[in-house]
Amino acid sequence: MAAPALLACDWGTTNLRAWTLDDQGAVVSAREFPLGVSRIARSEVADAFARQIRPAMAAEGVPAILCGMVGSNLGWTAVPYLDCPSTLADLAKAMTDAPGAPGVRIVPGVRYTGFNGLGDVMRGEETQVFGWLAQNPAHARGRHLICHPGTHTKWIVVEDGRLTAFATAMTGELFAVLTTHGVLATDSRPDGGTAFDDGLAASGDGAALAARLFTARARVVGGDASPDTSASYLSGLLIGADVAATPALLNLAPATDVVLLGDQGLCALYARALDARRVRTRTFDGQAAAVAGLWALHTAGILS
Repeated sequence: MAAPALLACDWGTTNLRAWTLDDQGAVVSAREFPLGVSRIARSEVADAFARQIRPAMAAEGVPAILCGMVGSNLGWTAVPYLDCPSTLADLAKAMTDAPGAPGVRIVPGVRYTGFNGLGDVMRGEETQVFGWLAQNPAHARGRHLICHPGTHTKWIVVEDGRLTAFATAMTGELFAVLTTHGVLATDSRPDGGTAFDDGLAASGDGAALAARLFTARARVVGGDASPDTSASYLSGLLIGADVAATPALLNLAPATDVVLLGDQGLCALYARALDARRVRTRTFDGQAAAVAGLWALHTAGILS
């Protein structure tokens, strides 16, 4: 087994994904830890990294780069956001040394003025975006619209290798809240069946979402649909509204091709929703992009 040259971590709210990489950026080992910043006290983050993560990855004394919520006010230390437009080199220069941990650097998030001037932010997705750009020279040419599905879905514009704009839709969080609390709460689970497609059709142009959401209740209590289909219908409705309305906030035509980057299961649902609107998609693995991004930041940091 090759000796690790870098400990790379995507440290989120609920989980931490860690990889050791060799001197060419190839993965030597990988592991997940239930140590998201919402699960441990802020005062325990540095100790958890030193006493649990490093030994488990056999990476004591190895340089480390961490991205994600570890750089938020919930994490190790609050790293200031980098403003759009930004490049990989900008991100590398803005990395911050972790307090009390020589050789450990934390990636900043990215801040944008927002579609309405009130602001938008991301932490972690920017590393995947720049990893995707680094994976293929063709990705850094021209303009691309990237969709990163999740709790807070990001729609991101990159132009000639620069991250220039983005919009956040709280699609996943809305689904979690609505299926847990209130009149739409359900014990059913989304199964990707025909009810999902019914939800896509019901999403229309994404406008008047509050009114469209009530159809998830009406279709059941009116006797036309089984309660077991509620979660799938609601998933389709929310994702359908997201793909219909959010890209327009970035002044992009509805027919723009979309790069789907992230969890493969979520990307498949978004691909289905976009296909229903005759939008072409290409799907890329988010973890592979995160690794590529952390390695690209490491090499850019050495050269800067």
